[in-house]
Formats: sequence, structure tokens, C-alpha cells
Amino acid sequence: MSTCATASRDLSEPLAGTAATARTWLLLEQPGPWGAKALTSSHLDPELGRVLEKAAQDTGVRIALIRRPGRHADCQATARHRVYVGHTVPGRTWLRGAELDDPRQLLDLDFAALGAGDHGGFGTPHTGDPLVLVCTNGKRDRCCALLGRPLAAALTDSGTEGAWEITHLGGHRFSPTLLVLPYGYAYGRMDAPAVKEILDAARAGRVRTEGCRGNSAWERPGQAAELAVREATGEDAADALRVVATDRAVGTDGADGVGSANQAGGAGGAGGEATHWAVTVAHVDGRRWRVTVAQEASLPPRPESCGAALGSPARMDVMAVRPLPESADGPTYEIPATVTSK
Repeated sequence: MSTCATASRDLSEPLAGTAATARTWLLLEQPGPWGAKALTSSHLDPELGRVLEKAAQDTGVRIALIRRPGRHADCQATARHRVYVGHTVPGRTWLRGAELDDPRQLLDLDFAALGAGDHGGFGTPHTGDPLVLVCTNGKRDRCCALLGRPLAAALTDSGTEGAWEITHLGGHRFSPTLLVLPYGYAYGRMDAPAVKEILDAARAGRVRTEGCRGNSAWERPGQAAELAVREATGEDAADALRVVATDRAVGTDGADGVGSANQAGGAGGAGGEATHWAVTVAHVDGRRWRVTVAQEASLPPRPESCGAALGSPARMDVMAVRPLPESADGPTYEIPATVTSK
């Protein structure tokens, strides 16, 4: 059986720069079956789901439903809901949890503040193992169920306490896909041994780059650029690097640029031409790099999800990684003192 995941793997489609974008994740436990749009097609009150989606719009917060791996019979609603909120910007990451009797309590949250990194005292700090959230929603794409659910089950069977299923991470064709919190790095084409290495690294505050799609805190050019700097320098400390500028490059060398990466989800420029981004990545020790990223359409066309028409999704190819001199102007790695980070 041909699937979108098989086609992507056979074409060696690169993973870097494909993660969903979210500075902050809000995860709500909702057992039972999930529909394609789970916030409004599960045992969660659909009207509440619509209100939450609207509240999170344009705030940097991404909402998803989670459940423990296993069978998901169409049973009665759970009495209490586990909720996690995690902020993924390096240097100010945090992960907090709470149990709610009524998910409507989430409407009291300040979503703009959450997206900016201020949790406002919600819940308590998460002190357990890192969370590993495996996309398993077969109603969105069959690859997520066929490949994601066995992985989630294997992690649970092996004693991974932080294993959850999640409704949607994007990039079905990279299944099995997963997200690791608190640091916000997404991964694709995973298996259980690789996940063990990823979690061992996360416990030590480090990042495993093999199979990594990027940090959700950054737009897609920034995701690819940060991973390229890690590969070039061997830096694996999770909080060591930040993307401090992402500009549309005037020339292919990325020396200067204007614009922003907010629209970096498209396949490329007009007429299928590549769009070049000049990304500045800063280290906490003061070093900086200018990374040139070419955004272009993936060829030949392939299905972005099972049953979809053939398409040419955007890919992010790193063209150059150049250290910047200490005297060069531009933003540096700074953490605003007003941000709540515990």
C-alpha cells in the first residue's frame, strides 16, 4: 500500500524546517475518539473547542488534545482533565501542568501572555520526565494511526512515563512524528530506540539533531538554520541557540535583507523560484552566525497526506553557514527580564 509517508521517505524529503510553529503549546487531555478537527469533533464540547481556537488565534499559542496511548473506546467523558502548558523559546522554556474539573476553566487564561512566555501562575512546574507527544490521529491521516499508534504504545510498554498521543503536529508524510517538551523540538520518521536517545538527551537539557524537524518556537527558515548551526558547531545544549532575525535576502548570499518569515509556509517565490532567507542565529556566549536558507518547492510532486492530490510542499535547504564577527551590528541572544520562565 502506497502512503504519503512511504512516498516522502522514498524521495528522501528533508526533515529540517518542517515543524509546526508555536511558541507555546496548550495540551488538553481528552480521552475517547478524535475526529479530523479534534477540538470540535471529540467528546470535548465543540462550542468550547471553537472558543478556544478563536482565543488562541494570532497569539503564538497552539492548542491540541492529548490522551494516554491505548484503546480509545467511545466511552463517557473523563472526570478530570490533565492540562499542560509549555513555552519553547530557548532561554525561557518552561512546562507547567494542572488537573481541571472543567476544561472551561481554560477560558480564564490570558492567551496573549502565554504566547509571550508568561504563564501567569497557571498550574505547577512539571518535574517529571520530558513529555513525548506522538501524533496518532488517523482521522486526519492514516499514516498517523498506522505508524504513530504503535510507536506510542511501544513507548508506554517500555515504561516511558511522559508518553502521550496528540491530535495534530502537521507533516503527516513524516510519520511517525512527535514533539518533545519542554524544549519544543519536533521529530519525524521515528522509532522507539531513537526516541529513547532523544529523551535521554532532553533529560540532560540537550538536543538530538538526527531526525529533528526543528524547534517550534521558530518560523520554518529559522528551524532549518538553527539545526544547521548545531550540525556545524556540535552544539547540543537546548538553550544555547536562538534565532534572533529572519529576513528575506536580497541576494543568494544572504548578506542583507528585508521582510519577515511570517509567510514562510509557501513552496517558494513567484513562478516557482526559490526564496532566500538570511537568518541570524545567536549563541548565549555571544557568538553569531548568518545562515542562508533557500525555500523552494519539493520536486517531483508528492502527496502531502494520504488521499490528497500531488503537491510540491516547501523545503528549506541551507546554502551557507557563516560566523559573524563580534563587531557586526545586529541583534544578540537576550532574555527580557519581564518574562516568567519558571
